[in-house]
Amino acid sequence: MSTFDNQPRLADETVALRPLVAEDLDGLHAAASDPATWAGHPARDRWRRGVFEPYFAFLLASGGTLAIIDRASGAIIGCSRYYVPPDHPEGIAIGFTFLAPAYWGGATNFAVKRLMLWHAFESFPEVWFHIAPGNRRSQIATGRLGAVHAYDAELDLGGGPAPTMCFRLDRAAWEKTVQGRAA
Repeated sequence: MSTFDNQPRLADETVALRPLVAEDLDGLHAAASDPATWAGHPARDRWRRGVFEPYFAFLLASGGTLAIIDRASGAIIGCSRYYVPPDHPEGIAIGFTFLAPAYWGGATNFAVKRLMLWHAFESFPEVWFHIAPGNRRSQIATGRLGAVHAYDAELDLGGGPAPTMCFRLDRAAWEKTVQGRAA
């Protein structure tokens, strides 16, 4: 992973991704402050400022976290992160993604993942996603990218060991997904 830039600046016509910085705390918390955002997540109370702040500090200290910016408004609408998968230390994973509810159900998540995946596939043959078993919304969204559920594991992704569903996406499956969406 020495040549992989895990905090690139990426953009399309709708979103821009840039490295998360300390000054993003208020904007990212505003995007995270709806309890619905965390309903399917193990940390269901992360919308509370006192619970969110240690999570923000973790994202900042861990590196690889990108703030997601709505290009039309300039507002931070969420974040996502590149990280080394604990079960595939030679690989790359994308996760810790959330969007403000106003951006659910549309093209925003796909736009974010499209930018991040093309960047990752420049250096890696596959990308991993780790999702909590109860987080159906993320499981469905990841499946729509073309990723397949490979196995379940007990992994520590920064908050202690927890049951995790491991999804794998290779470049060929991703290209097929992109072609299908263009048709």
